[in-house]
Amino acid sequence: MASSTTKGQAAPGGTTFFGHPRGMATLFMTEMWERFSWYGMRAILVLYLIAGVLDGPLEDREALAAAIYGVYNAVVYMTSMPGGWVADRLWGARRAVLVGGIVIAAGHYVLAIPHDATFFLGLALIAVGTGLLKPNISAMVGGLYEGQSGARRDAGFTLFYMAINIGALAAPLVVGTLGQKVDWHLGFGVAGVGMTLAVVQYVLGARHLGTVGLHPANPASPEEKRRVLHRVLLWSGVAVGALVVDVALGTFTVEHVVNVLAVLGIVLPVGYFWTIFRSPKLAAADRPKIVAFVWFFVTAVLFWMIYDQSGSLLTIFADQKTDRTIAGGWEFPASWFQSVNPVYVIILAPVFAALWVRLAQREREPSAPVKFGLAMLLIGGSFGLMGLAGAAAAGSETGRVTVFWLLGVYLVQTLGEMCLSPVGLSLSTKLAPREFVSQIMGLWFLATATGNALNGWVTRLNEPLGDTLYYTMWAVVAVAAGLAFMAGARRLRTLMGAVD
Repeated sequence: MASSTTKGQAAPGGTTFFGHPRGMATLFMTEMWERFSWYGMRAILVLYLIAGVLDGPLEDREALAAAIYGVYNAVVYMTSMPGGWVADRLWGARRAVLVGGIVIAAGHYVLAIPHDATFFLGLALIAVGTGLLKPNISAMVGGLYEGQSGARRDAGFTLFYMAINIGALAAPLVVGTLGQKVDWHLGFGVAGVGMTLAVVQYVLGARHLGTVGLHPANPASPEEKRRVLHRVLLWSGVAVGALVVDVALGTFTVEHVVNVLAVLGIVLPVGYFWTIFRSPKLAAADRPKIVAFVWFFVTAVLFWMIYDQSGSLLTIFADQKTDRTIAGGWEFPASWFQSVNPVYVIILAPVFAALWVRLAQREREPSAPVKFGLAMLLIGGSFGLMGLAGAAAAGSETGRVTVFWLLGVYLVQTLGEMCLSPVGLSLSTKLAPREFVSQIMGLWFLATATGNALNGWVTRLNEPLGDTLYYTMWAVVAVAAGLAFMAGARRLRTLMGAVD
């Protein structure tokens, strides 16, 4: 957490990690194993829901599985907000990350138990743990670069982003193969082993972090703690009561939960921004920066809404409409496609990191608004290509297309991701006032939550519209948003003040 740093810039002996603070190695390895566990589970989640948990005709199961996947992703990222609050006000980021990692590992091991009830309990544990870990480990990365240039911080976050993608690359190959070819629950259990390694790495490497994240930046008073506890108990009681009534009336369906959580994914960021703007701790000089952050947030919501369909609709497309046969007639698991994006990121991340630093040295680096606009143009282009793939599958005698369609889609998406995600992580720490660092990081991840919450409804349009029309429609929306964002770049730079 940036606000509680003194300087985690280097170990006592002055050693560095690829030229970056030595503490980055600890956070890099922890994040790598945590992402192994997350992306391993994500690679097989929709396929498992279709095959094992849900009842009904295949088409209904596919639509519901895609909706559940989107809303579950939303819940995972929604928990980043209370996770950020816990770090900022109660524990500090260091402890929040440790507890989060332990809870995530427990969730994966519960998923490994072959029962529908334990499946949903495991998902809940992973969501809670990720909320504690995800925003706070990123905030700690920002703390390692306290007082350093924006370009160097961007390069540091790009390196951190590589950790995410090394774990994400290995996970579908290992977990996906075990889950699809051997046993679903064995796959979930192996993901838990990855998370256990993350916790071990974090504990062993903590000495390199200095004082980063040791203490809460804005400790809550006893009265504030009591007030928050009362609210948590109240709303938890309301949620449980509503569920009990729904079940007692015999009207309960999974769609009810999906719809409620989708609405929550939209209401929560609106309410949280309203709370920040009303806070007496928000200085007048910081208010325009939060206004600018709102626009970045909205753009990121649309980006992630489109991008994260790779784990739902695109996975189903890979499973049912893509020819995956290789030498010897063996068909590789559809989950392997989830490793394509990480491969691209690992190749492209150092290229983009070097590019931003070099352009900054020449005073020609694109501004953050321009990078975001480019990201929207690229994500729109990826769905334009996906629309063509859908048309090609419909016109094929086998109903399947070559793997190169999806490989191309993922390449264009990754180019957009590199313009938005690491830049957005860095930008969040730079725009955040000192008292709100972890909570602004939580809001950044909440953009992903809101995009995925919308997917709880949006992906259902795929079946009535068909692949070609559905993907083309969102391509047009994304390109229009990108052009609009670039047109407003100058105004956004004014709101951002001295932040580069």
